[in-house]
Amino acid sequence: MNLELENLSVKIDDKEILKNFNLKIKPGEIHAIMGPNGIGKSTLSKVIMGYPDYKIVAGDIKVDNKSIKDVTITERSRMGIFLVYQNPISIEGVKSSEVLKSSYDSCSKTPKNLYEFITNVEGIAHELEMNKNMLHRDFNVGFSGGERKKNEILWLLLLKPKFIILDELDSGLDVDSLKTVTDALNKYLKENKETSVLIITHYTRILDYIKPKYVHMVKEGHISVSGDFSLAKLIEKYGYNQSFDIKGDKICE
Repeated sequence: MNLELENLSVKIDDKEILKNFNLKIKPGEIHAIMGPNGIGKSTLSKVIMGYPDYKIVAGDIKVDNKSIKDVTITERSRMGIFLVYQNPISIEGVKSSEVLKSSYDSCSKTPKNLYEFITNVEGIAHELEMNKNMLHRDFNVGFSGGERKKNEILWLLLLKPKFIILDELDSGLDVDSLKTVTDALNKYLKENKETSVLIITHYTRILDYIKPKYVHMVKEGHISVSGDFSLAKLIEKYGYNQSFDIKGDKICE
């Protein structure tokens, strides 16, 4: 999936968060957006997903060269866009298995085979080292931060999206769980080479597990500098207040 943000400016509650934001992600590419808290990283994920509270005042979002500005969240999901939330919500009175089955069926015009669904879910749960009893509990209710993130990744691997947004994936995950989750994601990406990924983070830890081809630093609502993985290491060393210059094909301190 080709996804492109063209001169995108976005407001929420009359406050401009993104300003002239440009980014193009081709099939199979992994990009990372880095920046301190409060500069619009999570806003970016929700705008791509189509949240109505975020008003696009200029620019466009395109998938395969077609605008999706007026496409609903549901339709974007059916197109293959998937957001792993920084803070996944909980839903009382609705079982995790019911949410998963509803999403699974929505990917097809007719409900899919129940046995196939159960087999797939249990296989993924085993891979993620999840207790299968979690599937029969209310969706994310009483789950730890790590359990919620694993539930999100189970959902992702079940639906097989074409464009994945990881918003602070490592938040709430201990070292062992992070390795388990990223191993499963890397396996999926190896098997689905056209799947694109946008990693949103302010730490470099996640990038040691899922390595991006491109890293972008965001300041004042737009990308201030782009580079390869070495840019992430410079940010880790010097922080976000440092200015980095591009000389030739290299990012310099």
